[in-house]
Amino acid sequence: MLGLPFQDVRSSSPLLVIISVQLVSPISRLRRPVGRLLIAASVVVLSASSLHAQQLLIPMDDAQTNHLKAYGLTFTTLKDGRKAEWLLNYRGGSFLLPDAQDVRKRATLDGILFQQLDAGAVAAIRSEIAGGNMDAIALERAPKIAIYKPLKSPPWDDAVTLALQYAGIEFTSVYDEEVAHGDLSKYDWLHLHHEDFTGQLNKLYLGFRDAPWFIEQRDRSLQTAKQLGYNSIPALKKAVAEKIRQFVERGGFLFAMCGATETLALAIAADKTDIASSFADGTPMDENADARLDWDRSLAFQNVHLEQSAFVNSMSDIDGHQVNVPGRRQPLGQFTLFSFSAKFDPVASMLIQNHRTVIPDYYGVTTSFTKSTLKPTDVVLASEEGAPWVKYIHGDYGKGSWTFLGGHDPEDPQHNIGAAPTDLALHPTSPGYRLILNNVLFPAAKKKPLKT
Repeated sequence: MLGLPFQDVRSSSPLLVIISVQLVSPISRLRRPVGRLLIAASVVVLSASSLHAQQLLIPMDDAQTNHLKAYGLTFTTLKDGRKAEWLLNYRGGSFLLPDAQDVRKRATLDGILFQQLDAGAVAAIRSEIAGGNMDAIALERAPKIAIYKPLKSPPWDDAVTLALQYAGIEFTSVYDEEVAHGDLSKYDWLHLHHEDFTGQLNKLYLGFRDAPWFIEQRDRSLQTAKQLGYNSIPALKKAVAEKIRQFVERGGFLFAMCGATETLALAIAADKTDIASSFADGTPMDENADARLDWDRSLAFQNVHLEQSAFVNSMSDIDGHQVNVPGRRQPLGQFTLFSFSAKFDPVASMLIQNHRTVIPDYYGVTTSFTKSTLKPTDVVLASEEGAPWVKYIHGDYGKGSWTFLGGHDPEDPQHNIGAAPTDLALHPTSPGYRLILNNVLFPAAKKKPLKT
């Protein structure tokens, strides 16, 4: 432990800061490796004069002690009616918040590192941003967030729910009934829980048909289908997928992970085609389903080959890793976030803000997206060097946009059914979870016109 004098940027009054220092190996930064120190700092003010800063800098580089809760602090600031700024490509995608006692108090309680700035210090940061591959994006209001998830989840957790709960970001849970009744119009941003929109319950029937959780999930979905006028779970889920497609088309922001990315695409493309096995709806899959899928309606994919066997725990060739198929499962590697121009590509830049550019991979029902199935308009945000798949993609659809991230839980690489929930208090600086939270703040940004 080192007791170091910390010079406040607004006066000559010293603050004594207790800093715990841990050295780590060099990391890769954008296009070249740069050695850095990971510094976990616990700030204890022992003496200081009464100071009046104008703004707070929430650094998001390696100096930050709790990246994930920093998103919650920024969200709450917006929810309270204040403005904020996202400093793209500046110190890992830092935030600039108004200096207020309640903001400082929450940051302190949550273990978030912050720095008080006067007008001169803010001006210096803006000058640095103006001269480099950086930009300041105004965040105007807290988005209204919905998570599509069952009231009682199956024996696996949803990483986005865990991220929002840990960060302290408010959301509303919706499921088939609410979607069918048009409730999505109330929200700006929608996340899809680990879900099979083909209605085949992730093809877990053969292996788990006698498990109490599986029986409960199946019976609950069948009951909902009947109540809403559908004769099977596949029919219900296909209708829900169409409502989600319309949500995006009309201007909504969609974020999905794991199997929801793949099965949503299949359900939308199969609007007039039976792609469910007989165990799910009593009728066999259309033998010519591949040729009859309408990929013009799909958000992200095209020219996909369906897995028609009910005995193979895979939906299609969208997923490059085929994690649950013996003989096809691909090993995990690491993926690299692409670098974008903050001034010319602010949307893509927002989605990849991080203190790491190389992140260990993690499995999911859909771990990755095969390059051959992507649409030409898709923006690839992250991929594995030399692999025939990518990890993180984004695109526009109608008046809205979608972002898909492969895998189930960035801090649970194997994704085993029944595993204990990830405790994010043990991973407050998780770069994988930061990608999730980038998407939560993305709808809050004031979109700038393209610079020419």
